[in-house]
Amino acid sequence: MTARVLMFQGTGSDVGKSVLTAAFCRIARRRGLSVAPFKPQNMSNNATACPDGGEIGRAQALQALAAGLDPHVDFNPVLLKPETDRTAQIVVHGKAATAMDAAKYMAHRSKLMTHVMQSFKRLAAKHDLILIEGAGSPAEINLRDRDIANMGFAQKAGVPVCLIGDIEKGGVIASIVGTQTVIAPEDAAMIRGFLVNKFRGDPRLFDDGVKSIEQRTNWPCLGVIPWLSASARLPAEDAVVLDRSGRASHGGLKVAAPMLSRMANFDDADPLKMEPGIEFSWVPPGRSIPRDTDVIILFGTKSTLGDLAFLRAQGWDYDIIAHARTGGRILGICGGYQMLGRQIIDVTGADGHVGQAPGLGLLDVETQMSADKQVQVRNGTCALTSCAVSGYEIHIGKTAGPDTGRPMFSLKGHPEGARSANGLIEGTYLHGVFTQDEFRRSWMDRIGATAETNLFYGAEVDRALDALADEVSAAVDIDALFRLAEAPGWHPSGA
Repeated sequence: MTARVLMFQGTGSDVGKSVLTAAFCRIARRRGLSVAPFKPQNMSNNATACPDGGEIGRAQALQALAAGLDPHVDFNPVLLKPETDRTAQIVVHGKAATAMDAAKYMAHRSKLMTHVMQSFKRLAAKHDLILIEGAGSPAEINLRDRDIANMGFAQKAGVPVCLIGDIEKGGVIASIVGTQTVIAPEDAAMIRGFLVNKFRGDPRLFDDGVKSIEQRTNWPCLGVIPWLSASARLPAEDAVVLDRSGRASHGGLKVAAPMLSRMANFDDADPLKMEPGIEFSWVPPGRSIPRDTDVIILFGTKSTLGDLAFLRAQGWDYDIIAHARTGGRILGICGGYQMLGRQIIDVTGADGHVGQAPGLGLLDVETQMSADKQVQVRNGTCALTSCAVSGYEIHIGKTAGPDTGRPMFSLKGHPEGARSANGLIEGTYLHGVFTQDEFRRSWMDRIGATAETNLFYGAEVDRALDALADEVSAAVDIDALFRLAEAPGWHPSGA
């Protein structure tokens, strides 16, 4: 194994680990290093398909982009996709393995360390630098036994750690010092420095705070990072961000999307949120879909039957059907596509719930769930405009019916998706198509919105990663940070 390695852990969830890891990947790449991201265990329904097969968390795909790499299952060997409040599908090396409740998973997750180390060693043999993102916090000492995501992995692999605290949450001094206080001394010894993230204002105002943390922990501060404006132009990793996203008020056509309880791959919305011709808004639970909405989009979900029941509990089914009856447009993607049909049948509980339920009845199709999961990158053309499209599928179930005779896409000669007879209701399993500039513009033209011809989404994300790297470089002692990866003891034990 030849790589240098460094792990970023946080004092809690949503402290900015994913974004900062992406920034450091881009910085390392710009320095000419072969760098790869790694997250031993991720919990997210926001996933992407890898060109070589399998799926990983969307955050690791973004980090791979920052590193100049295609997504690969080794970047995220264990992915947990919540199906209910108590159960999650476990994806190992990109393939769905089984579903477990939380208690059973906690008891068995140490067995997954073998798979984690296999991926880690493969990456370390191929790259100069591996930047690792932890999950949650090492201060959750009740989870330390059998841990594979934070200090359990760091100890197993002999990886030095940089701890990240979030000053926006408040109590950052207590959270960093408290982490050292509650974790085992041998785990605390793995931490070589800390970063303070999401600072607003003049960072010099926190100089005394930095000194207090350094004196109490004996860890050096490697930087106080401001609120990163470029991060708003990057795909969101987690649904927690949606609560704060508000409405993208550019004017133009109003597009609304209900926030389902198990919503997945909601980053499909990101390109639309950047378009000046679209005013995009998430509709949170407890609120009606605005009557002046022009287009409703139902995004994917990890549990179609569960979220269909959730949708009805919010009264959104009445809003959606009324919208359709008055000539409004509706698009369903993946699980949202399944909900638009006549019926959803899951006799084995492959999607989290055993049973069947009538759909919204807006597309003349029916979905049969099965354990066969489709995870693949797909290429083809739009059935209406013949423009090229590229995206990916991550779903279970097969959808069939008369409306599939009017497909949205042709993927290597095979029809995909469905459209109603009047063309106002559409459904597809294809994620990521709105990142395709030509298709997005043609779709906006069909719904009556004005597309920004200067918006090239892929290039915009790449520019945002560069801007992110610039902002972080200005606030962090990058040389000192990367030197941590050379610290004694980084070499994985047992290699």
